[in-house]
Parts: sequence; structure tokens; C-alpha cells
Amino acid sequence: MTELVITRDDVRSDEIIALLDAHLTLMRSLSPPESTHALDLDGLRASNITFWRAELAGELLGCGALKELAGNAGEIKSMHTAAAHRGKGVAAALLLHVMATARERGYKKLFLETGSQPGFKPARSLYARHGFTECPPFEGYVPDPNSVFMTINL
Repeated sequence: MTELVITRDDVRSDEIIALLDAHLTLMRSLSPPESTHALDLDGLRASNITFWRAELAGELLGCGALKELAGNAGEIKSMHTAAAHRGKGVAAALLLHVMATARERGYKKLFLETGSQPGFKPARSLYARHGFTECPPFEGYVPDPNSVFMTINL
């Protein structure tokens, strides 16, 4: 059986750009513009971001990123699973990979922002299953009824 392969990506291929376009389209359909905090392509190419792709048998299934924050902390960004592959463990595998990388880097905490709307319930449940708990806004975010902020001590 073929295994899920997670590798770093430079966010330049047509395939990954199309997946990220689908991600942004979904985020914008679920959240008002002022509450959509997904990074654009240039943001995901920044030097403080590490971006990964997840593939199975050469097919792109999902992506995720880790943003370096001050104080030995990181923020999970742009977690997305292609619609046809949701519910198959892709996001969990990416999350565990990001968490392991953060630990290897010596980060003490990880943060994330996700939506409060019903469409984000699977994401919130995934993070909670892996030990994330709700927290106040962090790193420049402000209180927003459309956002849920979460953290975990590593």
C-alpha cells in the first residue's frame, strides 16, 4: 500500500497554486472578507514560512504551513485538504508533521486561527483531538466573532 508522502514545497507549481486557490475560495465562502486570514501566495513564500504538500501515489491531496513567531512559537497556516480526500486522515497527518517540525525547532507553543462558522467545525474538532485549546487572539489578531483562536503547549 502506498503511503502518504509529506514534502516541503516552494509554492510555485500550477498544481499547488490551484489547491491554494480552492482553499482561498472556500475560506472566502465561509467567512466575511475582514475575517479571512489565509495567506496569499507571496505570504506563503515568505522566509518565516515553511510550506508542505501531502501526496499519495503522486496525487496532491493537501497542504499546510508553519509560520515562525517570536518567543519560540509558531502558527499553523493554510491547512487544506482537497475536497475529494477529506475525512481520510490527510489533515491529521499534516498536522502531526507540522507539530513534529515545531518540536524539532524548539518551539514551546503553536497557535492557529480558524473560523467559528459551522463549516469550520471539522477543523476545530481535528485541532481539539490533537490537544489544541481555545485561547485569546495572538500575534496581531484582534477579537472577532468569526474567528476561533487555539493553542497547544509543545
